[in-house]
Amino acid sequence: MRLKDLEIFTVAPPAPGWGGRYWTFVKLTTDDGITGYGECYVSTVGPTAMKAVIEDVFARHMQGENPENIELMYRRVYSSGFTQRPDPTVMGAFAGMEIACWDILGKARNRPVWALIGGRMNDRIRSYTYLYPTPDQTHADYWVSADMAAETALRMVNLGFTAVKFDPAGPYTIRGGHEPAMSDITRSVEFCKRIREAVGDRADLLFGTHGQFTTGGAIRMGQALEPYLPLWYEEPIPPDNLLEFAEVARAVRIPIATGERFSTKAEFATVLRTGGAKILQPALGRLGGIMEGRKLAAIAEVFNAEIAPHMYCGPVEWAANIHLAASIPNLLMAETIETGGSFHLALIRHTIKWEDGYILPPEAPGLGIDFDEDLARAHPYDGTRLHLEMQEAPCDYRHGNRFEGGAPSSE
Repeated sequence: MRLKDLEIFTVAPPAPGWGGRYWTFVKLTTDDGITGYGECYVSTVGPTAMKAVIEDVFARHMQGENPENIELMYRRVYSSGFTQRPDPTVMGAFAGMEIACWDILGKARNRPVWALIGGRMNDRIRSYTYLYPTPDQTHADYWVSADMAAETALRMVNLGFTAVKFDPAGPYTIRGGHEPAMSDITRSVEFCKRIREAVGDRADLLFGTHGQFTTGGAIRMGQALEPYLPLWYEEPIPPDNLLEFAEVARAVRIPIATGERFSTKAEFATVLRTGGAKILQPALGRLGGIMEGRKLAAIAEVFNAEIAPHMYCGPVEWAANIHLAASIPNLLMAETIETGGSFHLALIRHTIKWEDGYILPPEAPGLGIDFDEDLARAHPYDGTRLHLEMQEAPCDYRHGNRFEGGAPSSE
């Protein structure tokens, strides 16, 4: 069995676009006709350039190889160009195809992926969601309204969620870490207060940020949130300041979570060794795939740390997250888009089930999904912008900040 053909789908989810402006899926086919699907975490280049990167990585490091040889192919990519320090674009390209290899192997053996990476440790996977507006709510107002967020939180908890995430902390900009505006701190405290009042002790609060603060600014923000006992304080400083996570962790009595923008296990190991985080949030489509996620979970065990796979992407990476989550002992929870996301679920023909706050691991071979190629082709992305983009303007200390939430801007 050898990898023979590659097909790429660049798909634009319809409005409101939860999960990003577009998603990049790959389909690998072996010389004996087995197909596997994966998802590349698109990042630093546009879709046309990303397609070229995926094609290059496949032709250079994977085509003609046995899909069982995942470690060999990973080391080729990790070391390509005399680096052993891969950029997130190349690693994202490989990660999607690595996920597709696991889909192939599961189908070849007629077993779900979780059965091939240690077996099923968790029969149900605790899930959480961001708080998203309903179609009738104005997005610009929603992202800064504690009352609207509390209303949504209660609705999600009534559905069965035992954790909800929100991000009222102000803009994330290309300028690196900044001090939060006092109004950003006030709004963040109000969100925690109102959501805690709405859900009581029925759910954990997950306070999201996106690496936007200086170390001192992160400490000020985090200390202000402590009375509401969030389960985590997510990526409070930029992901390139690995040693500074420990400074925040020592000063704030909320567990630090991070990792969605890390592309190697070495980055995670640094924050573990220094005590910078105890909750790790790998994006498998950026980290290098399922095997690297399994390795990371084993490393984390040694540090008494937990895994909470990140998901702001499409449904194939979500499926990969679920198989990893099903197989590891130190799972905390896994992210979903609400109860699965209407377009996400349509793309995989509703083959992943969410029930009363939990995701049920698929039992079908491979990833256990039924990818709808016709639906994917019917929603092509033909723009030039990136999957996600950061704000260029600096934090506004005089007039306040109204920042965009999880939905991409219109073209």
